[in-house]
Amino acid sequence: MIGKTLGLYFASRFVKSVAVVFFTIFGLIYMVDFVEMLRRASDVPKASAGLVALLSLLRTPAVSEQVMPFAVLFGAMASFINLTRKLELVVARAAGVSVWQFLTPPLLGALGIGLFAIGIYNPASALMRQRADSIETDIFKSKLSLNDSSLWIRQKSKDGQSILRAETSAESGLALGAVSAYVFDPKGKFIERVDADNARLEGKEWRLSHATITAPGIDPRLTEIYLLATNLSPSQVVQSFVSPESVPFWSLPRVVEDTQGAGLDAVGYRLRFQSLLALPLLLAAMVLIAASFSLKQTRMGGIGIMVLGGVGAGFVLYVATKLVSDLGGAGVLSAPVAAWSPAIVANMLGALTLLNREDG
Repeated sequence: MIGKTLGLYFASRFVKSVAVVFFTIFGLIYMVDFVEMLRRASDVPKASAGLVALLSLLRTPAVSEQVMPFAVLFGAMASFINLTRKLELVVARAAGVSVWQFLTPPLLGALGIGLFAIGIYNPASALMRQRADSIETDIFKSKLSLNDSSLWIRQKSKDGQSILRAETSAESGLALGAVSAYVFDPKGKFIERVDADNARLEGKEWRLSHATITAPGIDPRLTEIYLLATNLSPSQVVQSFVSPESVPFWSLPRVVEDTQGAGLDAVGYRLRFQSLLALPLLLAAMVLIAASFSLKQTRMGGIGIMVLGGVGAGFVLYVATKLVSDLGGAGVLSAPVAAWSPAIVANMLGALTLLNREDG
């Protein structure tokens, strides 16, 4: 077994390299976002430079979270290449330390980074993103346009079921614009359609203003106010407007349960939860990929080929992860399979590649 001192040395070199890469990317993202926000806020009187800087700072952690696998990949490659060029790994191998023994500290470090990311970093970045979304909405626009992807809400009440469709929203979904409501009785029979200029949730009912009611066999009629009962609470409606990336990891199980109880689609939240659970394995897979391409110089071009090969393999893994996540969100794959399969397969392929190179 590898000694404690040597293991801590390898782990510290790995963690330091990952930290340098991650915070470098963090700073670049912040600067780019800050410049873009300044451009957008140039004609907004109440958007001061300090407020824009704060907004960019609140937005950056959530964006940086997406590039964490690449930070681990580049950091691992840098640490392995430096250890190889300084002959430290050569000395360790000569002393009888196997490949898996000196890979264990970086792998444990990657798992630790993953646990820190899902347990501490993700909840903090999600709360900061929610705050940033609130500030951005207040600064740039008071109403959110949903464009081609109109909002659909399915709800139940003591009077039956109904489906609401809205083109715009404000106040986190508590106020809707250009609303169409399709009303059904408790047996599922269509009763009427209500088109209104706007709607607002007040207590246990939607208050639709300037509504036109159309029912089978009856001429359309106009009404100033139309009240539509609902079983949704304000918190449930607000939650339906929050993206899965804006929900902290520890709150996701409760959000899934509440969303399903309200009759809303919870697949995105379930998939997000499973993806975060798979993050430590994904980071460990990046370490294996980095080791496969960095521990030995290739005969086809040295370090340049190693770096390009490792970056290419890591990019393919990341794209595969996003692809199966999209398939899971579309219902083609289940959420757990979509979240876990890329990391598991990558670990297997990385291990096989590393063993193959070691035997060669």
